[in-house]
Amino acid sequence: MQADPLATDIPLSLWYDQPAREAITEGLPLGNGHLGALVLGGVDCDRWVLNEGTFFNGGPYEPTNPEALAALPRVRELIFNREYQAATALAEEKMLGKPKFQAEYQPLGDLWIEFPDHENYAGYRRELDLDRAIHTTRYSANGVEYCREVFISAADQVLVARFTASRQAQLHCILRVTSEQRGTLERHRGVEQWYTSADFGMRGRNHAAWGIDGALSFEFAGTIRNLGGRVMPGESRVSIRGANELVLVCAAATNYRRYNDLSVDPIDLVNSRLEAVKQLTFQDLLKRHLTDYQERFHRLTIELGPAWDAAAAPTDARIAAFAQGQDAPLAALYVQYARYLLLACSREKSQPANLQGLWNDNLRPPWGCKCTININTEMNYWVTEPAALPECGEPLLQLLEDLAISGHVTAKAHYGARGWVAHHNIDLWRATAPVDGAEWGLWPLGGAWLSLQLWDHYQFTLDPNYLKRIYPLLKGACEFFCDYLIEDPNSGHIVTCPSESPENRHPFGTTVCAGPAVDGAILRDLFSATIESARLLNVDTEFQATLERLHHRLPPYRIGKAGQLQEWQEDWDLQAPEPHHRHVSHLFGLHPSRQISPRTTPELAQAARRTLELRGDAATGWSLAWKVNFWARLLDGERALELLELLLSPDRSYTNLFDAHPPFQIDGNFGGAAGILELLVQSERGRLHLLPALPAAWSEGKLLGVRARGAISVDMRWYNHALVGASITSAIDQTIVLTIARSEPTELHLSAGIPQVI
Repeated sequence: MQADPLATDIPLSLWYDQPAREAITEGLPLGNGHLGALVLGGVDCDRWVLNEGTFFNGGPYEPTNPEALAALPRVRELIFNREYQAATALAEEKMLGKPKFQAEYQPLGDLWIEFPDHENYAGYRRELDLDRAIHTTRYSANGVEYCREVFISAADQVLVARFTASRQAQLHCILRVTSEQRGTLERHRGVEQWYTSADFGMRGRNHAAWGIDGALSFEFAGTIRNLGGRVMPGESRVSIRGANELVLVCAAATNYRRYNDLSVDPIDLVNSRLEAVKQLTFQDLLKRHLTDYQERFHRLTIELGPAWDAAAAPTDARIAAFAQGQDAPLAALYVQYARYLLLACSREKSQPANLQGLWNDNLRPPWGCKCTININTEMNYWVTEPAALPECGEPLLQLLEDLAISGHVTAKAHYGARGWVAHHNIDLWRATAPVDGAEWGLWPLGGAWLSLQLWDHYQFTLDPNYLKRIYPLLKGACEFFCDYLIEDPNSGHIVTCPSESPENRHPFGTTVCAGPAVDGAILRDLFSATIESARLLNVDTEFQATLERLHHRLPPYRIGKAGQLQEWQEDWDLQAPEPHHRHVSHLFGLHPSRQISPRTTPELAQAARRTLELRGDAATGWSLAWKVNFWARLLDGERALELLELLLSPDRSYTNLFDAHPPFQIDGNFGGAAGILELLVQSERGRLHLLPALPAAWSEGKLLGVRARGAISVDMRWYNHALVGASITSAIDQTIVLTIARSEPTELHLSAGIPQVI
């Protein structure tokens, strides 16, 4: 059999030849959706930052502002009279939620492992193996080789670590836990009464947030299994002396059950998790972890070439090389790292990935480390479907099912509207009112955009049961806008008012306005998706007709005097105070929507291109990631790769490959990975485009298991920039239009479950 010219054996790992100094920028992440850790890999003292996905500050609250509804007509009048500053001031005073700010994601604390006699060491290597989701630290000290392995199991909901030495009785270490949370007690067996079967741990309560008292309690506890040696409890630590092998098994929980239900007993839950694995050996736990993780992770393979011995270099060196146009395989690793991160921070029954996924070491994290839903949370989930991890989107659906309840209260109280609404930020307590300030928070499209993520999931799966589940959410989001949209006396179109083009000020010194381009783009998709859903489910005929009428009255896209796609109804773009602003929301129609494309709307596509040229390439990390997707949709692979090289440069990617906003935001990781896949496969229902925007530097490669809209899976290989083989499998019988690279489209019939080889 002839050898595959594309066959490679590139290790899927991040590795370094020195310990991390900073947790967020250098530590390596582990997680199972609920419990997370950043491992620094120190030698004489190792620090593991601990997180639990439900641990925010504050407690349940209702942020309704009783003055908002009465102020709404006057705010609208001021906007339509172009008195934007006065409208902003009134909205700031009367329409924001109470409190004005939301709760923030919190760290539990730190687990410290000290090795007092290991100051002098050699042969150091720390590594995150993406294929096995295991962190390993290796080095030698005093003539002994030491190894620490740690993983966090989704199968058993525990953190597991094993420490070994090359010589007997040479493991000597000290364990201790610390926390900055309120009322924390750090306990160790034998020192004072310990109410679980654990050997060490801590428990405490969260801090208050903006006048809302802390209502969460937490528990973190671990057991020590030592082969040989002695375990000696102390007042603030546990010492282990002379062991041959050491295994730690830890669990964490809070009393959170739902945003309005704190009835869980975290002590019982942690104790039950530890008790459930009591009889399982390290190898048992490892096997169960790998079975669960690899079934998901192994669904997709990606290689970008030409391949070379890049993996021989530490990852921080590879980042520098990629920014110089070298090391193409790092882009493939970046995709797999994003898939790893998604599996680590967004699992079934977990919270959705927040601004930092699952990882935070700061009591006052940047932007509160919440779910920001005017781009960032949505970007977190762009990669979910094409990267073959659909179950990782379940927490997002669960979030929206909560928001439909809390957002209904906000819709009625703030706007006198039916349905439900969410603005630009969401915390653990599902607060949906406008927050932070009128210039950021007075944007009522966050819930609508999130709803479109659910519709896109349906496009990939075509699961009728899923459609039945999400339809009430789509309908409720539409019902709000049926009541909220108002005729603009200046144009005759129906518009959102008040609203804003997220976070970007127009020439009148504020963001507050009526009917920005992004709102019309989102509503066109939301109304269309809801109409199609209702037709498929054979329900709500009159409601469909209502949405069709509203759809036709939305403001159209406009092209400005510089040839750009206008951000606002009026041609303000060139006078905006920040012409290179990181938000490019008015290009929503290009991506993630498909309202604009070179194939169907060439004039609008050219205007979108002009907008990107005027905005420039330089941006924060997540904005660069979005621009990679924009250029992919414009079929310009070379420009997309230029931006990817900026994203994957030392200025925008930390040494642990976390995206630098700065500081860290995980949306750039997920959005950048989605952009890489978008360069290789693009799809919409009934259409599939392979290698639509392949950069010249990726002259050869393979992509196996990528998913496409229409319940399609694709395996493909290319060599010398040409497709050399592809297999397309559909879950249903259908005929699609297939395009390969720049070739002419052709029809292809697919039979359910039978691979079509081309």
